[in-house]
Formats: sequence, structure tokens, C-alpha cells
Amino acid sequence: MTDTEIEITADLVRDLLREQHPDLAGLAIREVVGGWGNQMWRLGDELAVRMQRMDPTPELQLKERRWLPVLAPRLPLPVPTPVRFGEPSERFPKHWTVMTWVPGEPLDHGSISRGAHAAETLAGFLRALHVEAPAEAPIATDRGAHPRDCTDGFEYFFQAVAPDDIAAAEVRTVWDDAVAARAWEGPPVWVHGDLHPANVVVSDGTLSGIVDFGDMFAGDPAWDLAAAWLLLPAGSVSRFFDMYAHADEAAIRRARGLAATKSLFLMLMGQNGDRGLPGGKPNWGPIGRAALDRVLKGV
Repeated sequence: MTDTEIEITADLVRDLLREQHPDLAGLAIREVVGGWGNQMWRLGDELAVRMQRMDPTPELQLKERRWLPVLAPRLPLPVPTPVRFGEPSERFPKHWTVMTWVPGEPLDHGSISRGAHAAETLAGFLRALHVEAPAEAPIATDRGAHPRDCTDGFEYFFQAVAPDDIAAAEVRTVWDDAVAARAWEGPPVWVHGDLHPANVVVSDGTLSGIVDFGDMFAGDPAWDLAAAWLLLPAGSVSRFFDMYAHADEAAIRRARGLAATKSLFLMLMGQNGDRGLPGGKPNWGPIGRAALDRVLKGV
């Protein structure tokens, strides 16, 4: 059965629950708009079902099952925690997981009005997350490297987006500075790995939760520190790094370069959305451009 032949519907979700977790099958089921590798369905008021969709392997879900119960108790913000496992079956030959629901609005559809509070909240969350990871923690395969080892990805996004000539020179300056920065010399720490506006939720004008830990790995915290420019409003970066308190100059330089790359990625996804391409997100274009402006201004 191919991906295109699997139509994930509320009826399918309910049938799977009846087969494997019948005590949950009576709860209301509502589709959550968005998602790519996985599709989400609300299950009652406090749970969600995460269905493997475009991800070619179950690795990301299995990683969340293994490690989120370990990390969640030490984190100061709500994160989705697995409570039941759904195994492949004839009805649906992929993995699915019942997780706690993190209330709030995704930042790519919301906004932060309390910048100082959000900066302190993000810094506190990352301080708690960025502790030395155990030897058996997952290692990144497509991210987590020093910027100098990510130049192909940067060039791809840069050429695809093609910012104006003045911005292009500034973007390259930021990237080259990150490439020249000293590498992370500490022990590998836990890293979320994919902090962008669709993977955090907001309420009351500030950050209120972090979701989608499928890319978590042990490595360089700069990959998460880039979120200071991607998520926070202008003028918040200094407050964030003051509160985080564990980033030296080299880490900030690496993080800023990675934020430039991630901003270009958001802009490319916006372009793809405007063109009607699969996986495109039209609203991500302006978000990425605003983030890139913050990166270039360093605020």
C-alpha cells in the first residue's frame, strides 16, 4: 500500500482506536490542519493522535516515544507526551501514537506581543533542555553539524529564494561568519532540532508550549539558539541570550548563521505555497522574510 492509497480520516482513526485502544474510541475526533510528515487529530480535549503520513520510516515517532517521557518532566513548558502506542496493522500499516495535547495556537498562525516574557520563557525552556545527553541519545543525520558542513543546504535555499542584491551580500556575510566560528566544544546536549513558528504554540501573547520533537538529537545547542531570531519579535534577542546565559560568542555566531538558513527555508516554503506546490505554506513567506530581517539586524 502506498502513501497515496492511505486516506487518513476520522473514521479510520476511530477504527484503529477500537482495535487497539477501545477505551479511547468514544472520544471526539477532530482533524488538526497542517502537518506534513505526520497528521494530527484531536482526541477529546486532552489528547491527540499522531499518524505517520509522509515520513518514510517510523523513526521520528519511535524517537518521541522513547525520549519524550524522559525529557518532559524536566521541561518548564508543556510538550506532547506519548500515552498510548498504535502499531502497524492491516487497516493502517504505519505507526501512530496517542499523545497529550498542548493547548495554544501555532505561532505561524498567531503572534507574540509580550516579547520580553517570550524571550525569558524560551531561554528558560532551552536552559532546561540543553543538558548533557546520555550516550544512547539519538545523533542527527541531516542536521546538527557545524555550519561549515551545511554549506550545500545554505546554497540551495539561498539560490532558490534569491534575495535582493543588497540583502544577498548581508546574508552571505552572516553565513560566512557562522562558518568561521569556533565549533561546539562541550558535551553533546539535548537539542529539539526543529524550532520554527509551526512547532511552538502561543497564548496570551507569549510562548506556551513546544511541539514536534521528531528531530531531537544530541549535539550543538546553536541549532536551537537560532530560534531567538526565528520566533521572537524584534528587540528580544539580547534579552534571550542574557537569560539563557550559557552561549559564548562562537555559539551566537553559529546560531545566527543557522537562523539565516532557516529563514531562507521558511521563505522557500512560502514561495512553494504561492505556487501551489505540495507541502508549500503561503503564510510562511512573510514570516521567513521578517525573521531574515531580524537576523540581518542582529536583533
